[in-house]
Amino acid sequence: MDKVQAFGKNFTASFSPFATRTQQYVKEQFGQVEDKTQLPPDYLELEKRVDALKLVHQKMLQVTSQYSNEAYDYPPNIRESFNDLGRTITEKVHLLSSASSPAEAQAALTALPAARPQPKTFNHAIARASLSSSQLLAQQHTSPGQDPLAAALEKYALASEKVGEARLAQDAQIQTRFLAGWNTTLNTNLMFATRARKNVESSRLMLDAVKAKAKSSGTGWSLPGQAAGRRDGLDDEGSISEEARVEIEQAEDEFVGQTEEAVGVMKNVLDTPEPLRNIADLIAAQLEYHKRAFEILSELAPVIDGLQVEQEVRRHETYNT
Repeated sequence: MDKVQAFGKNFTASFSPFATRTQQYVKEQFGQVEDKTQLPPDYLELEKRVDALKLVHQKMLQVTSQYSNEAYDYPPNIRESFNDLGRTITEKVHLLSSASSPAEAQAALTALPAARPQPKTFNHAIARASLSSSQLLAQQHTSPGQDPLAAALEKYALASEKVGEARLAQDAQIQTRFLAGWNTTLNTNLMFATRARKNVESSRLMLDAVKAKAKSSGTGWSLPGQAAGRRDGLDDEGSISEEARVEIEQAEDEFVGQTEEAVGVMKNVLDTPEPLRNIADLIAAQLEYHKRAFEILSELAPVIDGLQVEQEVRRHETYNT
């Protein structure tokens, strides 16, 4: 029986502040409150800045989270089979180099995977299409030597695969050095700021509820050091009880303490250099990828130009013999 009574008292003690705050909130929503404790202008300015920072994180992550999706640039209009995704372009080229018949060449293109399926990226798709196209030309080529276009497509396939691998390396860097950081800021740091602000609002509601209770009792109240009488619209009819005065002072101390804590949390979120550092890492990863792609294609371009010149020379010789 004693345990039941103790539980009842504890439940009442914990529920009563919540009920008081809820009642005060409802009254404010229906415009039934004349006096409402105002937050400092500096605090309100911090709230606006935190809200803006949260919105920035949400907008950026909505777009950049695509870096976690391997196929974000994979063409939706193509259909590749399991065999198409079986082996890397480098592996297929190696198998094709040892093929002695069209049947062996076809088997090399459709060889079962040695590991997981190949990446579904735009560059990898270009590589697979280029290699397949190269083999189609090679199988129909009956003249001496190698078909220039087939040779060019094979080299382009190898280069495209390298560019695709560089893109995957970029994505991995962005996931660990940008997305992880910004998600932490959004889901942890900004969440702490939101929680601190809710504590401020709860303590503010409690303070105003206590004030309203003192006002409805028909007596005035005053802060320490002030004469009892007309305060915040209360009638000048004496002072409140010591118990009520202590309750008001405790509510005010709680409100001030929660406000100061929230200010510290919000300033910490706003002043941290982590988001800017993460942006620098994002740009660095993108830069490395584009530099690598530039290097790969710069090596390929003169080779393709050479094949083109070679073909033109052969064509010229053919028509002039």
